Amino acid sequence: MAVRLRMAVHGVRNNRIFHLVAVNQRQRRNAKPIELLAVYNPRLTPGESTKTIEWSVQRIQYWLSVGATPTTTVTKLLEMGGILPSKPSASEAASKAPPPRAAPKPSA
Repeated sequence: MAVRLRMAVHGVRNNRIFHLVAVNQRQRRNAKPIELLAVYNPRLTPGESTKTIEWSVQRIQYWLSVGATPTTTVTKLLEMGGILPSKPSASEAASKAPPPRAAPKPSA
């Protein structure tokens, strides 16, 4: 069974709550998940200045270790949270790559 880490949408329109879940990748977005891993509420309550995510880091690392594949959105969230190491962008990777070597000249 292929497992995917993805976001499930809950709540009424204009007041959404997102759950990070482990789910069989062949099921629908809001299907019953195998496990609830995190809760993300993007709405700021009065007095708050930052958005927060409540997650279980150990369970997320477990699912990643057994081969669960995160979606691109989940990957970005995990990189911002420090759970996954951030991958360098294409421009950063190109600047760190060694310059190409010239082919050796054949001796005649």
